[in-house]
Amino acid sequence: MSTKEELIAQFICAGKTLYDRGYASGAAGNMSQVLPDGTVLATPTGSCLGSLVADELSIVDMEGNLLSGRKATKEVKFHLAIYKNNPEVQSVVHLHCCYCTAYACLKDLNPDSVLKPVTPYVVMRMGDVPLIPYYKPGSIHLAEDIAKVAAGHKAFLMANHGMITCGKNMTEAVNNAEELEAACQTFFLLRGMEDRIRYLTDAEIEELR
Repeated sequence: MSTKEELIAQFICAGKTLYDRGYASGAAGNMSQVLPDGTVLATPTGSCLGSLVADELSIVDMEGNLLSGRKATKEVKFHLAIYKNNPEVQSVVHLHCCYCTAYACLKDLNPDSVLKPVTPYVVMRMGDVPLIPYYKPGSIHLAEDIAKVAAGHKAFLMANHGMITCGKNMTEAVNNAEELEAACQTFFLLRGMEDRIRYLTDAEIEELR
């Protein structure tokens, strides 16, 4: 098991990676990581993922009480809801990256599984991706709705807001974020060619699960 210090170093590196690759801009997006003692490391409110500082990172308990560092992101509530309802998850990434956010702004998405698969990779890595209804960022209702579907899921789209991906570690959560963004980009590249798209069949999807 990684030490607290190793997890903090990995956390800062992940934030810089996401920022440098253009998945986060300004002070948008947030991340969290369960620490060995069961507390949660989180990005502070208003922080830039590309320039996180170890001593300023927030550490909260599972109820959201601040234990050390700066005040945590207001969206830490839904991070904690995921951890409480899906114990396999140890890391969470939330981004407003371009294609996922654009896709989340579309009407009439399937709330149980927003992406109709054209490639195997989202299915293999994350399975179904539920849609969370729109609420004001930081709303407790986001956490409540995510809690209802957290078990068994590794990714979510929040309507008119952005994406959330999870993993057993930060590397997996970041990889899932990149894969989900690529899948949404593929959707927009195929717009206007709907009658020519070959979607994966139900049998092919089931084979990947």
